[in-house]
Amino acid sequence: MLDGYGAVLALRAAGTSLVIDTAGRVPRVLHWGADPGPLDDAAAEALRETAGPALLNNSPDIPRTFSLWPTEYEGWAGTPAQEGHAAGTATTPRPRTEAVRYDDGGEHGGRIEIDLADEITGLRSTMTIVLDAYGVLSVDIALVRDASLARDGAALPYTLDALRVLLPVPERAVDVLDFTGKWCRERAPQRGPLFFGSHVRRAHRGKPGHDAPFLVVAGTEDLGFGRGEAWATHLAWSGDAEYVVERLTEGAGAFSAVLGAGEGLGPGEIALEAGDRYVAPTALFVWSGEGLDGIADRLHRRLRARPSHPRTPRPLTLNSWEAVYFDHDLDRLTALVGRAARVGVERFVLDDGWFHDRRDANAGLGDWVVDRTVWPDGLTPLVQEVRAHGMQFGIWVEPEMVNLDSDLARAHPEWVLGPRELGAAARDQYVLDLTRPEAYEHVLGQISAIVDEYAVDYIKWDHNRDLSEAVSGYAGIDRPAVHEQTLALYRMLDTLRERHPHLEIETCSGGGGRVDLGILQRTDRVWASDCNDPVERLQIERWTRMLVPPELIGSHLGAARSHTTSRRTDLSFRLVVALTAHAGIEWDLQEADDDDLEAIARWGAVYRELRELIHSGRVVNADLADDAAVLTGIIAQDGGRAVYTWARLATSAPGQSGRVRFPGLDAGARYTVRIRDEFGVASRHQSADPSWITAALNPEGIALPGSVLATAGVPMPTLNPQQGMLFDLVRE
Repeated sequence: MLDGYGAVLALRAAGTSLVIDTAGRVPRVLHWGADPGPLDDAAAEALRETAGPALLNNSPDIPRTFSLWPTEYEGWAGTPAQEGHAAGTATTPRPRTEAVRYDDGGEHGGRIEIDLADEITGLRSTMTIVLDAYGVLSVDIALVRDASLARDGAALPYTLDALRVLLPVPERAVDVLDFTGKWCRERAPQRGPLFFGSHVRRAHRGKPGHDAPFLVVAGTEDLGFGRGEAWATHLAWSGDAEYVVERLTEGAGAFSAVLGAGEGLGPGEIALEAGDRYVAPTALFVWSGEGLDGIADRLHRRLRARPSHPRTPRPLTLNSWEAVYFDHDLDRLTALVGRAARVGVERFVLDDGWFHDRRDANAGLGDWVVDRTVWPDGLTPLVQEVRAHGMQFGIWVEPEMVNLDSDLARAHPEWVLGPRELGAAARDQYVLDLTRPEAYEHVLGQISAIVDEYAVDYIKWDHNRDLSEAVSGYAGIDRPAVHEQTLALYRMLDTLRERHPHLEIETCSGGGGRVDLGILQRTDRVWASDCNDPVERLQIERWTRMLVPPELIGSHLGAARSHTTSRRTDLSFRLVVALTAHAGIEWDLQEADDDDLEAIARWGAVYRELRELIHSGRVVNADLADDAAVLTGIIAQDGGRAVYTWARLATSAPGQSGRVRFPGLDAGARYTVRIRDEFGVASRHQSADPSWITAALNPEGIALPGSVLATAGVPMPTLNPQQGMLFDLVRE
């Protein structure tokens, strides 16, 4: 790597760039957004020259700056990068750059490493900034306590209260978009103006939570799926987190506002003695000049480039939960396996209820051994039946949790994570303290033994409650433990994958309560929600795809009457919604008649036909004026084929759709359009389809120019509520 100290350094890739000036006390951002092209000396000097704002009245006597480590020393009165103290001292951090290393990747990104030292806090830090080939910026920070460096409080531990990565955004970023939610309604978007002051979102549940901010976006007023500029951040971390979008009247240096994220730390959770080290979670930043779909595309490409990313076709999966719940009867499950095979299922997952004393949700968590009263011959007869039909075998576990009514809790009550006087249970369960080595080894050993005994292909890894009062008494006193508990989880998942290289793991947390890129570094699938109601699921998955590509999102066909909302929906709609992700079934197929089974089998065949496209393509969404209608698509990377889902969730005022544009298509190409209704016909709220739809229903389809489909738009059928159609387009 080259010495970059004192220079203007640029990282460029995929139409975006970050430019920083390393000449000051701490490097500052000169530009983050659209790539201005290669910087010659004159352009670099011009950016540096124009980086200083006006000197305002009633302000510090030098112009304010906003560095990569913003502090009050710079005149920044907003949320600082660092908060902490040494027993009430060392509260005014003043880091200074000691070295800058630069690896210029040209138009493919690159890397900048910045070493800083702070005599006030006695901390040495390294900030590593990487722009990958897809335009995703990652920032990592590591701190080390160096008592010899400190002027004050050298003999005292330094308590780190917060460490954030903050980047400036320009004045045209006037809106804020993030997410909230609840169980069975995860990732509900909320949007509003970027007012003066602080928009702060904290995830304080020991996990991101069903109401997780998920992805925080500052955008232009015209921001939509396919239009406008967006600056977004995501913390790749499965514990507590904090996100902030902030606008002060004096701005942030030459910029208007600030966007950032960092780990949420409990009081005294990180207390650094001499030589101690803290590594912050990775903060990701993404800019797009092509709307929200541009953000998603960059993040999807980054995930798909991982060496650990699933490469094999994602098998059609059946999970037993909503089919049988805790009623684990071999004959009933064997019949379910038979019906699953009939419709083309490729992986069978045995959910909750297989282990010791687990007849309901009140007992057994922590005792990961097969219940011989229910399974006298172990799981072998069921596993043999599953494999006889050519399916993979998967199993449900919840290793981070424990019921007090369990052999484990009775033998080791001190292994429960929490204060000595425990608070309220949730779902009759508590959290197991995995920061205790003996608890960690016990659970890891039991789970690993089950995987070995039955050659388990797949684990559904659940986590059904928040971490309330998450303190550990392992060190003799109660200390906040979310940080160490999260690292223990990561270590356990990594170890299981090392021991069982064939094993795939799905992350679930009461549905979608832990969907983040930290957990996805170690897992192969997310369960986006416990809600299989297609009306809710369509929106949940649409927004989950802002971060996670379709092949990593489990999407299951549920019963006609949803188990979570009691809404009834047609089979055809349920099948359409479950198709364009990692498809599966969570329905007692014994309830299905022959016609239903044949429709599901045809759906399974279409899934196998299209999954290579669905699981590698670019996700797009139409910006529609009617919120009750949805048009979302997946386009092959070479543009040769695409599938789109047209759906209606509810009635609305317009009787006609108007000309709807299919986003992402090549206006200069020509496409054959077919409607795939092999597994059911959508109900219409009209007398007849537009004529082009009638032609598209024929097996040969209709040929239309991309200029009509993508630019002019086409009239769409007026569907009844809770109906959907699948369009299959092939470029000629």
